[in-house]
Amino acid sequence: MSQKLKFINTNQSAFFSTARKMVDIYFQEQGISRNANWLMWSKTAFFLVGYVSLYLLILSGNFGTLPLIGLTLALGAFGAFIGFNICHDAIHGSFSKSSKVNKSLSYLFYIIGANPYLWNISHNVVHHTYTNIPGHDEDIEVAPGLIRLDESEKVNKIQRFQHLYAFWLYGLASLSWALRKDYVKFFQKQIGQHRNQHPKREYFNLFFFKLVHYFLFIGVPLLVLDLTWWQAALGFLIMHLAEGTVMGLVFQLAHVVEGTDFPVPNEQGSMEEAWANHQMRTTANFAPKSAVASFFLGGLNRQIEHHLFPKVCHVHYPAISKIIKQTAAEFDLPYIEIESFKAALLSHYRILRKLGKEAYQDQTKTLQLVS
Repeated sequence: MSQKLKFINTNQSAFFSTARKMVDIYFQEQGISRNANWLMWSKTAFFLVGYVSLYLLILSGNFGTLPLIGLTLALGAFGAFIGFNICHDAIHGSFSKSSKVNKSLSYLFYIIGANPYLWNISHNVVHHTYTNIPGHDEDIEVAPGLIRLDESEKVNKIQRFQHLYAFWLYGLASLSWALRKDYVKFFQKQIGQHRNQHPKREYFNLFFFKLVHYFLFIGVPLLVLDLTWWQAALGFLIMHLAEGTVMGLVFQLAHVVEGTDFPVPNEQGSMEEAWANHQMRTTANFAPKSAVASFFLGGLNRQIEHHLFPKVCHVHYPAISKIIKQTAAEFDLPYIEIESFKAALLSHYRILRKLGKEAYQDQTKTLQLVS
């Protein structure tokens, strides 16, 4: 990637400075911390106890095949919820004022199969800066060649059907992290515009904690339960399919729905608006009034608030969302919000169809006219 991007229109930064000032006033007037409160700690206990309990129930050997599959699916889903609710905030540094607490909680990411060090680079540094910019935001490069989420990418025959198979491929997200993606990102020269220069300890962490994950979820079941190797491998696959499906869907619904933009830089390699304004055009909320979504998704259904204030713990997003929505209206900026999870899914489906089947049909018609 040769082009170095920067946001050049600092005159538009008045929106963010105003929103930040109003959010600061809110926390001062309420006399509360931006970090975890009792609700956040209660959620943390709930998801950790639930995850460990499901794991121990599986290892108990007291269940038949179908209940065991159900427990494994639930374990995978809880892995995603731990990532959303605990690790995500911890890696952003918003869970606690203490860097040691954040660091400790971020290590839970290793347990569910991902690498917190690499996530910090690819998500916190790259994705949060270059959101939805084709060729720079690697979070929208889900399966290059198979899934087209960028209008500048040439459409091919297989992508005609992406609205039918994309949701199934999203289920492979967690498995890819556990077996491939982290290794690839670690050893490539750069992630986005971040040039990789890893501390030596991260080489150890990468391989050691991957082995810990494989041992916990393949080795231990083989040692404790009466399983063949392929049955243990199948359980590992089922767990990660559940984890990946939950993770993949949530991340796509935050940025690839109707109304969100995929801006491109000008010829000089600059984005012609302020960073915060860019976030408002490329990010969407979904199911904002759903207590269930807010509890399980760790605030990721309120991506606008998260992208503007990643250092604020997600339990405060409902309160500050009113401030951000009002400020956006004052500065004539979009505040993209989809009322339900179902509506967001349908919107994403229509995007997949538009960029796949419909784009291919348009391309074919154009070629026929030219010929």
